[in-house]
Amino acid sequence: MLNKLLRHFWRLRREFTRYFIIGISAFVLDIGSLYALKEYAGLTPVWSVVVNQIFLLNAVFLLNKYWSFQARGYGHRQAARFYLLAGANYLFSIAWMWFLSYRLEVHYLPARIGNIVLAVGWNFFLYKYWVYREAKAEGPLIAG
Repeated sequence: MLNKLLRHFWRLRREFTRYFIIGISAFVLDIGSLYALKEYAGLTPVWSVVVNQIFLLNAVFLLNKYWSFQARGYGHRQAARFYLLAGANYLFSIAWMWFLSYRLEVHYLPARIGNIVLAVGWNFFLYKYWVYREAKAEGPLIAG
């Protein structure tokens, strides 16, 4: 069973590498814009996350769709799933920032980095097997 799991992960290496490159780029833009919004625009850490995520989401969706997972068709379905997942991640990241920054008094940058590291793992598999999954042509969803 472990061999089968390892072979499966090995087959995903190209997609994961592309996903990771997009993620690193988004991470640099995320942290850079978070820092700039907090330090230069005077926004709170929470509002900085609120603002910077809006811009990053669209770029990440399109890059992952066409480059990482090479998903075609069903763009509206994929977009709906992506933004639903992004919404859940968004709320989680705001709650995470609030809890760590205000309750535990963790500096906002390590708090954000920790949130991003956690999200990388679960997002790859959700993107691969849910967001960008191609629907199988098995007939209508509702039996008539």
